[in-house]
Amino acid sequence: MRTRAATRSQIDSPISSAYDLLRFRAGERALLDLAQAAPPYPPAEQVTEHVARAAAAPDGGEYTEVPGLPGLREAFAAELTRDYPGEVSPEQVVVTAGCNQAFCVAVSALAGPGDEVVLALPFYFNHDMWLRLNEIRPVYLEPGDGFVPRAAGAERLITRRTRAIVLVTPGNPSGATVPPEGIAEFADLARRHGIALVVDETYRSFRDSDGAAHALFGEPDWTGTVVSLHSFSKELALPGYRVGAIVASAEFNRQACKLLDCVAVCAPRLGQEAALAGLTAAAGWRRDRAKEIACRQDAFAAVMAGRPGGFRLCSAGGFFGWVRHPFADRPTEDVVRELVMRHDILVVPGTAFLPDDRGMLRVSCSNLDPADAGELAARLRRAGRG
Repeated sequence: MRTRAATRSQIDSPISSAYDLLRFRAGERALLDLAQAAPPYPPAEQVTEHVARAAAAPDGGEYTEVPGLPGLREAFAAELTRDYPGEVSPEQVVVTAGCNQAFCVAVSALAGPGDEVVLALPFYFNHDMWLRLNEIRPVYLEPGDGFVPRAAGAERLITRRTRAIVLVTPGNPSGATVPPEGIAEFADLARRHGIALVVDETYRSFRDSDGAAHALFGEPDWTGTVVSLHSFSKELALPGYRVGAIVASAEFNRQACKLLDCVAVCAPRLGQEAALAGLTAAAGWRRDRAKEIACRQDAFAAVMAGRPGGFRLCSAGGFFGWVRHPFADRPTEDVVRELVMRHDILVVPGTAFLPDDRGMLRVSCSNLDPADAGELAARLRRAGRG
């Protein structure tokens, strides 16, 4: 039976495809699993204890309001108001089942079949997949130096069918962070053309700066242009709890809630309770975990500085390293398969994040224990020798 989805996109889930490769490995050494990025530690004790109490409460299994628990929306709005210039109100926050759902809902509120959305390369694969599945045409913005997208290159891509520009910062897969002034330029561009700027801020707490990620919420008319997407999965170690958020105008969120009501009614209640506990009771734990990820990133960057086996680190940040492999004459999927089969390294091919093969690999260096960084370098040296 041929489904409509099959006619719209021939791309399978890159993460599922990566783990399917494990059947090829002999398993003689410990696997260095650098594919799917996930926090390498459990949630804070304050979170798990709160979730246990919430689950046992009389209303622990009930629906929440469609836009989310009022306390969570208030707490997150207060955090954004503290961390960014400007003020965000609870009415401008809608809680979703993860940032993936936040993106799907936001784009579905903005665009439909035949419309266009500009994606900065390299894109996050689920963004590209969702657009294609909904017959929305992705238009690709080539990156600038350091794989940082530039607004100047986006203007020529905008047509009468364009509905939005999408940025992920820090990037997935590149790790590259768009500076506040760069994000402001994109917002100005979107405002001039009457389209939306969708900013996926999943990894905002893992930047190499303590300053605000951007100043958009301080603009008096930001709600006419900006849709900011968030996730609690990485910074609170809650990927399986499925909780994220949309930050946008109250009117945009009213439309988003119609979609949420049809799809899931509300984000999982216990996920929302977990996020609430993390925001209100685990500030110190969050800072410590961000430092831990930074240490893993530093250890990875240090061993990659020597270009082991010819593998070159092109950009890094958040949970990721964006690496060019040394085999210019070989398909990247073949390189990834050999890394699993012969060297017990699992990564995701860059073809999952690009419209063509550019010899790139996504390495989830957040998964790499600093003690194993030298082992990774040794295996890459062996792989580079062929």
